[in-house]
Amino acid sequence: MNAMTQDNLRSAFGGESQAHMRYRIWADKATKDGFPVVARLFMATSDAEQVHATLHFKALRDVEGAFSVVSGGEFGLGSTSQNLAGGIEGEMHEVTQMYPAYIQVAEMQGEKEAINAMRYAVAAEQVHADCYTLAKRFVDGGKDLEAKVIEMCPVCGYITLTGEEDICPICNAKRSVFVAY
Repeated sequence: MNAMTQDNLRSAFGGESQAHMRYRIWADKATKDGFPVVARLFMATSDAEQVHATLHFKALRDVEGAFSVVSGGEFGLGSTSQNLAGGIEGEMHEVTQMYPAYIQVAEMQGEKEAINAMRYAVAAEQVHADCYTLAKRFVDGGKDLEAKVIEMCPVCGYITLTGEEDICPICNAKRSVFVAY
């Protein structure tokens, strides 16, 4: 695998790993703030970030050794509204900045597994941002998120709040494999 794609995958792995933990911490805060459905959304998104990190790690399967990893991440433990805003900002950075650049490099270098992993991630991250935006509207209105279901595709990290999909719109996995929260 080309060195630049390796660096990008390691950075993406680091960012997704941080998001995984950050969203778990923010889920605890949402529970304490009286927003249990938002907490479930944070947990589902945390697990989706783990899916992305795992895809990146597997794409690096033939790369061994110790590496310094530079990755961005949102920090701070604010109110649930503030934490949702941080989540939106982080997800949109990945959608508009990070993954498009990383995908372009991987395409130029012909790194198919890396391209697939990052395409799954960028598509799911947009959905995460949309879910957080909806949740923030509810929280800012003093209410918990109203969601029919909260389910996550364990193949690509897609999240549904309606459960209306028969197959995942990102990776075509059957809904029967989705994880409920």
